[in-house]
Amino acid sequence: MNLRRIGLLFLVLVVVAGGAAIGGRFGRVVPYPSPQDEVRDNPAMLGVAEALALIESHHAAAPATEQLMRSAVLGALHTLDPHSSFFDRREFSEMQDEQSSRFYGIGVTINQRAGRIYVLGTGPGMPAERAGLRYGDAIIAVDGEATRGWTQGDALKRVRGERGTPVEITVERLGAKQPLTFRIVRDEVPFPSVKNYFMLKPGVGYIALTGGFNQTTGDEVRDAIQALKRQGLSALVLDLRRNPGGLFRQAVEVAEEFLPRRVEIVTVRSRQTRAARLTYQSENDEPETMPLVVLINGETASASEIVAGAIQDRDRGLIVGEASFGKGLVQTVFRLPGGTGLTLTTAKYYTPSGRSIQREYAGVGFYDYYYAGRSSRRRGPSASQIRQARETVFTPTGRRLSSGGGIEPDIVVRAPEEDLALRDACFEFARRLLAGLLPGLESWRVARPETGRALRGNEFQVTEPVIAAFRAFLREHTELKSMEARVADHLDYVRRRIRAEAITAACGLETAEQFSIESDPQALRAIEALPQAKHLSDLARIFPAGGKER
Repeated sequence: MNLRRIGLLFLVLVVVAGGAAIGGRFGRVVPYPSPQDEVRDNPAMLGVAEALALIESHHAAAPATEQLMRSAVLGALHTLDPHSSFFDRREFSEMQDEQSSRFYGIGVTINQRAGRIYVLGTGPGMPAERAGLRYGDAIIAVDGEATRGWTQGDALKRVRGERGTPVEITVERLGAKQPLTFRIVRDEVPFPSVKNYFMLKPGVGYIALTGGFNQTTGDEVRDAIQALKRQGLSALVLDLRRNPGGLFRQAVEVAEEFLPRRVEIVTVRSRQTRAARLTYQSENDEPETMPLVVLINGETASASEIVAGAIQDRDRGLIVGEASFGKGLVQTVFRLPGGTGLTLTTAKYYTPSGRSIQREYAGVGFYDYYYAGRSSRRRGPSASQIRQARETVFTPTGRRLSSGGGIEPDIVVRAPEEDLALRDACFEFARRLLAGLLPGLESWRVARPETGRALRGNEFQVTEPVIAAFRAFLREHTELKSMEARVADHLDYVRRRIRAEAITAACGLETAEQFSIESDPQALRAIEALPQAKHLSDLARIFPAGGKER
């Protein structure tokens, strides 16, 4: 299909998309609408399609059609709002796979450390584990292509692929004289929403709902709650930090777990003449009544903000952490010809008290909206956020809340700034320590991980000989030598960081995350707030719903 035809179809889609069914951020896929005569007769729209066709036919260098179309569509969408987006064939397929709680890859967790790509862990029974990849392997090539300069995202794109296809991973492993190459066949890899759950302390459970909202999210949360109840659950910390959102209906399901029948969860408003306003209420006759605290931060967005907003507006629990991202727009997913697709903003959502949490994007650059805003939100609202219209609303117990700019936590707890250089130095040292390469500390060697096992007492305690070896490691590396002076001031951090790496290598990422959360200042404050959350929820059963004050 030539660019003129593709461009015309896209322009038709933008005009008539209001007639498509409203979905969540990654809602059900809607076919693109058929061209209409009035759109074909629109000179401005036809002019864009003709311009694309001229570029294709007459530019001095033959353009890559799909890339040109992608750039044109993204440029058009980004003039509308920051969340409408175009997906090429591969991206669209991956999006649908993740929406289905799965994707195809090798089951490996990788991350960037000091400019290189490393394996941090492998999934139990996954192709990467069966092939022999392990913690600390430095990935230096994928299918023969060097990884120098790659980001974590670059590596993930190359590792993922179609089911049953092979990928070659070349790694540098400490203790091995030559690089090792593993030929691994891709298979289905689980992509759960609930990344972890466990008991923080007697009676207090923790659920990490950090993997977005997909088709199984509601079931995963219910299953995690039931498993924790068997361990004595009587109060819950629900972690929505770093949750980017996902399926709208699944956000409603999660909120329903904690809100009784006929209590409003969210309202959606669109330009449609039919169903222009849809209100979703809980249909749960037996909701969970345990004290609840929800953790959020600047990467809590979209569907996760629907959950946090419903809990806060109805006084069902307390919100702890930092202000959320502030995305109050709903996208519908459209399938385009050739396997591509786009998500188009078709509606706005409002919390039960009637507030929109969407932060301002008019006149804000795309990069600033997504990235520069993260650091500014740690310091407080920006000037543009202060200027935008604010509406005061009240919860059932009379607490005052404001619209716009994301969800402000009831209890603000700033996450400590992490010294990334020191973190990376601890990682590089731990690789050597856990490979058994440090004289006198050979007992730290991890030959093979026991993924998922719990800690046994106080194992992996970082003793003075380990700290002395870490200081020596810093002195031996010119680029790290200046860091030794910082060890004394950050000794507790260094001990915990090295121990966390050892737990990751020996027990897997889930156990290491459990160890880390036990010293997380936001999680610790959430535990302290549980009695207050219970009192608030009890009061909310007495008072009627609140109103609004403009």
